[in-house]
Amino acid sequence: MQPDIFIISAELAWPLAVLLAWLAGEFVHRWTGVPRISVYGLAGFLLAQAFPDLFATDSASSITMLANVAFGLILFEFGYRVNLHWLRVNPWIAISGLVESVATFAVVYLIASWQDMPPLTALLLASLAMSSSPAGVLRVINEERSSGQVTERVLHLVAMNSVLAVFVFKVIVGFWVFQTSGSLPQAVSHSLIELVASALLGAVFGMLVPAVLRSLGTLARDGTVAFALVVVLLVAITHAYDLSPVLATLTFGLTARHRRVSFARTQRNFGAIGELLTVLLFVFAVSTLDWARVVSGATLGCFLLLARFLVKTLAVAVFSHAGGITWRKGALIGVAMSPMSVFVILLLEQTKSMGIVLVDELAALAAMTLFMEVIGPIITQWALIWARETAKEED
Repeated sequence: MQPDIFIISAELAWPLAVLLAWLAGEFVHRWTGVPRISVYGLAGFLLAQAFPDLFATDSASSITMLANVAFGLILFEFGYRVNLHWLRVNPWIAISGLVESVATFAVVYLIASWQDMPPLTALLLASLAMSSSPAGVLRVINEERSSGQVTERVLHLVAMNSVLAVFVFKVIVGFWVFQTSGSLPQAVSHSLIELVASALLGAVFGMLVPAVLRSLGTLARDGTVAFALVVVLLVAITHAYDLSPVLATLTFGLTARHRRVSFARTQRNFGAIGELLTVLLFVFAVSTLDWARVVSGATLGCFLLLARFLVKTLAVAVFSHAGGITWRKGALIGVAMSPMSVFVILLLEQTKSMGIVLVDELAALAAMTLFMEVIGPIITQWALIWARETAKEED
């Protein structure tokens, strides 16, 4: 009888966790104004620590797939909001994004090496620290209905550092494959070929889907459904062929935007299903963390987060005047780029099948992930409020 009860509990664990996290997020947000996703993450972490066996997942589980679909939907919307023409008109935005990413990588790598981490571990940690979380940033922007110079530049810089982080991470993984297997073709296939194929896949779908919808004459009515279905398909294809769902879905959204496809404001977050999957995503992101590792890595994790925070803020602020904004707005852009957790977790989940389980081996990364899951969205929210680009939510 006991095994049957355990099986039923395991099957109900994730739906109940999502429901509880959503309720907690709604109540806490209404009482305090804290971003809902911060509460989702905290609730998911507490539930996972209380019932670790019920929330155990692997890279091939259905929950992991659903989390990647949720992330894919967010990345599509994120890519859709990036305007490449704007970067061409004002190249200082791109320059500041490149500088802040490289500076973050260098500083985190130096600190990790100073702490006697193995070179490969330090490189992987530095590449992950480059990125901000598109999911966290976009969710806060949509929740606060934020718009303005700071908001748009945050979106573009986060898109840039996320792509750079994926590129550098995959190259380092390819080097790791070469070190362990001695096979150069295998190493290249795990890095450059994977990146190019992922981007091409997203670009092809980004051109085909709008063309098909236009030929059917249903672009305005069926656009959201079609884009969501293609995101699901892209995530499935990238998982089947070991490609990058991050690059594929981001490129899909970017290409769709530049094919002059309209995406109505009321369709942001992909409606109720998108909201549901977002809760699952942020609950899942911290369910892989262990409390003991978080505690043991808390000191170094906080130090690395502080260094990362200062580097991003200063690097963007330095180029603010050249880019046509004030020092204050430049600093607020860097502050708003704090979240990183969801992006890191899903990127690491994709490498577990290759034997790289960095979350399990590096306690500092576990601490950084948890802190930024809860605190990062709050920092982004306050940066947007200080920039005076948010709209008060109507009762």
